[in-house]
Amino acid sequence: MTDPIVLSSMDWLDLFLHFSLLSMLSIGGAITCAPDMHRYLVDEKQWLTDASFSSSIALAQSAPGPNVLFVALMGWQVGLNAGGGFAAGEQAWWLGLWGILITMTGILLPSSVLTYVTTRWAHENRDLLSLRAFKSGMAPIVIGLLVSTGWLLSASHNNMATDWKLWLLTALSALAVMRTSVHLLWLIVAGGILGAAGLL
Repeated sequence: MTDPIVLSSMDWLDLFLHFSLLSMLSIGGAITCAPDMHRYLVDEKQWLTDASFSSSIALAQSAPGPNVLFVALMGWQVGLNAGGGFAAGEQAWWLGLWGILITMTGILLPSSVLTYVTTRWAHENRDLLSLRAFKSGMAPIVIGLLVSTGWLLSASHNNMATDWKLWLLTALSALAVMRTSVHLLWLIVAGGILGAAGLL
């Protein structure tokens, strides 16, 4: 966790507006905007550390439920840091909940409204050639955003001499997903067990 931070009402508004803009870019889901969230929260504002940012994503991806929960965890940590951390008591908890509300509303509301409106329009105009071309053109964008997110998350493990076990596990997991019918959750559980045992 970072040192306590001070957020003004304009900082909270900026956080909401930034996540609202990211909502409109989250074509493949909120996870595709993780690189810009990292730039904003860690590099620019320094409201989160690199470790707490990565932990938010890892925890949300391994927990049951929608993947967008990592945004709630980031909002929680920003609010908690603004309140002085766990030791600060009730005020920190309320600011953590406020951070969740700000980030989740920002990331969900604009894209939900846009999705509702455009889905209705697309359903009524599903035979248009331009609409089919647009859908086909979006696939490479989503793939590029997902690759950039994976690159960001692996950037802290770029030393092959010391992190070879993680890279090996990643390669074996990718092969298992592509070549077998093993459910992805079993691979996540296996990775968690190996990490808890100190083997990674």
